[in-house]
Amino acid sequence: MQSTRSQKAEIQWSQKDGVILLKSLGNWTIDGLRDVAETLERFSRVSRDVSIQWDVSGVGRVDSAGMLLFIRYCDRLKANRCSIKIIGARSEHEKMYRLLRRYTPRYSEARPALFSYFLRPLNTIGRGFVAFLLDIMTFFPFIGENFLDLISSLLHPHSIRFGAIVKNIEEAGVRAIPIVVLTSFLIGVVIAYQGAVQLKKFGANIFIVNMIALSITRELAPVVTAIIMAGRTGSSYTAQLGVMKLTEEIDAMRTMGFDPHRFLVLPRITALMITLPLMIFLSDIIGIAAGMFISNIHLHISYAEFLHRLQNVLAVRHLWIGICKGPFFAWLIATVGCFRGLQVSKNAESIGHYTTISVVNAIFLVIACDAVFSVIFTELGI
Repeated sequence: MQSTRSQKAEIQWSQKDGVILLKSLGNWTIDGLRDVAETLERFSRVSRDVSIQWDVSGVGRVDSAGMLLFIRYCDRLKANRCSIKIIGARSEHEKMYRLLRRYTPRYSEARPALFSYFLRPLNTIGRGFVAFLLDIMTFFPFIGENFLDLISSLLHPHSIRFGAIVKNIEEAGVRAIPIVVLTSFLIGVVIAYQGAVQLKKFGANIFIVNMIALSITRELAPVVTAIIMAGRTGSSYTAQLGVMKLTEEIDAMRTMGFDPHRFLVLPRITALMITLPLMIFLSDIIGIAAGMFISNIHLHISYAEFLHRLQNVLAVRHLWIGICKGPFFAWLIATVGCFRGLQVSKNAESIGHYTTISVVNAIFLVIACDAVFSVIFTELGI
């Protein structure tokens, strides 16, 4: 076999007397063609109606990928009305060329019709809709498998992984307390300040208690806490399972007879469904306390007066309405997070891609679910 001075695939060109001289060097094998392909792509874009001499005498080993690359750009340059003369080809290269040439379609430069520019948005919408349907078709079997695992765990309590549930409660709940407390405090401050400005105009300062108590317990605390959990915990579920899929730990679990849904997904969903209602209750307390603090400073409502009014306007049902939303929000967040984590493919880039999708999906579903609850409670007069 002929040796070459350069083992890496290269392509060089120069111009002499109006003729472009292309020179191929090195081994044109699949593991070293990226730079050559990029160079040929740039060259073929700017070369039209020219004469080309392609010297391949410096090429060593060639596999089918290298030969197909050569054939592709030969055809592309001919489609650009370039005349090509190949020099220095060895007999083994010519045999491979004849073998692959008969199975390779001729390159033709597709020129989009004017009408296709108007169809492009519809094409994008159609592809997005098909992708959405495929996600739905994959998501429902995922839910069904989790439900069957839950029933099986309830029928066999000894198989429940209480240690994993407790660990996930710590990760999702205890370590999330600082951010939930800070956010709830700021929400209470904002509601109190904005409400005080409007109520002061009408001399209805005391009604700030109604605004703070009802808005925080029924809507703001559940939704804001769920969004925080979607961004913090839901994304971590996706990233954790995505890394396990990337490192083939999940495949190893299946090989050893362990069900990933029972060992990885179910404990996370259960832990978040236990944690989120407690976090919503904490958010209620902090948000109302922040509103009481601002009301005392800005509207001069004493703490005793605020608490007395709070007992009259805040029925227990309002508190329970917000807390009861927690398990539903938690189930949506954890299920979507785990579902997207198991969709991660065999490259690191997909982890970031599916983590982003997970957070967006979870926040959208939380807001949509809250809208459904609002409609139902309004119709029932609750």
